[in-house]
Amino acid sequence: MSEENLADTFNKMNAPFAKTMGVRMTLVTKSRVEGELDVTEENCTIPPTLHGGAIMAFADNMGGIGAFMNMPEGAITTTIESKTNFLRAIPVGQVAKGVSTPVNIGRTLQVWKTEVFREDGKLAAVVTQTQIIRPGD
Repeated sequence: MSEENLADTFNKMNAPFAKTMGVRMTLVTKSRVEGELDVTEENCTIPPTLHGGAIMAFADNMGGIGAFMNMPEGAITTTIESKTNFLRAIPVGQVAKGVSTPVNIGRTLQVWKTEVFREDGKLAAVVTQTQIIRPGD
């Protein structure tokens, strides 16, 4: 795959759960994935701030796309480990912005770091995930 921005392609073929959540890719390349998620009442906790599980799912989707961009054709990937540090809440009505970058691209394991930001640019969460790359079935 090339370094051209494939965001439109991934918005059309994104995972069903990501589509249900409303995840939108704005940049998809082999070295960087960026996306957005509207913070709505439906994906919030109490008080009305983005639910931690929604943050994790948002980041997991983005890291998975990054892994896909860097794996051999016909291979499949899945998350085998994920760690999240929550730093700040993202209130309802804002747009969460995510940036995923590779920490390590290996033949069978990839590690991706996703930083999730509030609209004011402050870091809200850091998610580090490990993706395993396997031959397709």
